[in-house]
Amino acid sequence: MTPHDAIDTIDVRPITTPDIPDWLRALKTGFLRAPTVSGQEAEARAPGLLLSRTLGAFDGNRCVATFRSFPQELTVVGGAAVPADAISNVTVSPTHRRRGLLTRMMEADLAAAKERGDVVATLIAAEYPIYGRYGFGPVTTTAEWTIDVPRTGLDPRWAGPADGGRIDLVDPEDVRKAGPELHERFRRGRPGAVSRDDRWWQINTGLLNLGGEPWKEPFYAAYRSASGEVEGLVAYESDDNWGDANQPRNTAEVNWLLAVTPAAERALWRYLCSIDWITRVKTGRRAPDDLLPHFLPDPRAARITTQSDWLWVRILDVVRALEARTYGAAGTLVLEVLDGSGSAGGRYRLQAAPDGTATCSPTAEEAQLTLSVADLATLWLGDESAVRLVALGRVRERQEGAASVADALLRTSRRPWCPDIF
Repeated sequence: MTPHDAIDTIDVRPITTPDIPDWLRALKTGFLRAPTVSGQEAEARAPGLLLSRTLGAFDGNRCVATFRSFPQELTVVGGAAVPADAISNVTVSPTHRRRGLLTRMMEADLAAAKERGDVVATLIAAEYPIYGRYGFGPVTTTAEWTIDVPRTGLDPRWAGPADGGRIDLVDPEDVRKAGPELHERFRRGRPGAVSRDDRWWQINTGLLNLGGEPWKEPFYAAYRSASGEVEGLVAYESDDNWGDANQPRNTAEVNWLLAVTPAAERALWRYLCSIDWITRVKTGRRAPDDLLPHFLPDPRAARITTQSDWLWVRILDVVRALEARTYGAAGTLVLEVLDGSGSAGGRYRLQAAPDGTATCSPTAEEAQLTLSVADLATLWLGDESAVRLVALGRVRERQEGAASVADALLRTSRRPWCPDIF
């Protein structure tokens, strides 16, 4: 049997309900986790799988590659949301690498997404080199800070916000009640944020256990404004470290912190730094331009311990993607978009109006910038500079000054941020 024959014997298809345990076993194998799948786990995971969009590659009766997608909304510059094809659970078993299985699954999913009318596809990339060849580009960055609490210069006698607001410890059911509305307010104001369904809140408050590790309830705290409205929530955990001299050296680790006002954000960080016995706070995933360090008298007390690309986007419909967002200046730009693995390629004329809206249409005009669909995604939410990409040789400037025009149109004052993993 030739290698080509071996590839042809592998069946790539949507899974059925009886396939779920084997699909989960392949998923765990690909992520180097213990491959045991209990009946309880398969039953808990099944409702979260859209079987028509959950693909498996089967070599005989064994699943050897996994892939799934689900509906999502992605916030763009200006606050509008576009329909997205969210991709997750991508694995290929180590025995079946380099056989084109990912390509077969990806091409099938992206074709279906475009047919449905999704504007983009999204994913969180475990490894950087894989997804560029499918037209994805990184659009947000994530950062994690570690706060040395004694160094912050904060007054240890802090007794709560001075703005009339208050911090309350709350229970999981309180989070399930207030969290979804708070998140909707947050994501409407932050390019790069994605939607969360009810299942997200159930999983992250312990109401739904997917059958893995036993649920460990974190602490939850809410910031309420002077009017009583919840404007911020945080979920955090703590270790139990008393050091060699029997002195508390505990670390508070933030699972997630969500705030819709700077006052709420400031108060929640201040609260975390005021907890008795806590000498260090690990912030979890935050925006790269987070306000946190400058809430502290000594900003150097918060140091970045992790910074990396995070959300990746593949543009499926260039016209709708560019028309969905708003622009910081008026102007015209003709883009030649190269897309070797899809149908988003072509030449497009972007016309931004003084009110921030824009129209985009295919054109036969001479291009001012030539770039790949992946690099267009990187520029789309405003986090990257076209001038930088020209310097790196990734974007070609066909008309002098066009990259500066692109930056004036596309870049944003605050960086896009996606706090979620999916």
